[in-house]
Amino acid sequence: QEQVGESGGGSVQAGGSLRLSCEASGNTYSAYCIGWFRQAPGKEREGVASIDRDGDITYADSVKGRFTISRDNAKNTLYLQMDSLKPEDTAMYYCATDVCWVLTGADPNDLDAWGQGTLVTVSS
Repeated sequence: QEQVGESGGGSVQAGGSLRLSCEASGNTYSAYCIGWFRQAPGKEREGVASIDRDGDITYADSVKGRFTISRDNAKNTLYLQMDSLKPEDTAMYYCATDVCWVLTGADPNDLDAWGQGTLVTVSS
């Protein structure tokens, strides 16, 4: 049975850290590039980070130096380590395929989230 979905969200104060996880089925996980996007209340979707099969990584400028994306191929799991969180990082976070294209200009509305998302709330 396919199991997909994001976890690890929560409420933290500015400057804190969270680690998000996203487990996917083998077919989903083996896509060319996979990654994270987010959507804050009342705002457009935003690509956050992606990693491709070769291990090449791309970050949105807004999270560079603070977030780290990684993958565990043995577990079909994608991670997002978020450090030095800011209130503007508050959003629902989702994992999806094709995030790499969004980070180079593709429409984020074309992304299909793997799960229901996980909520990250950062207070000042």
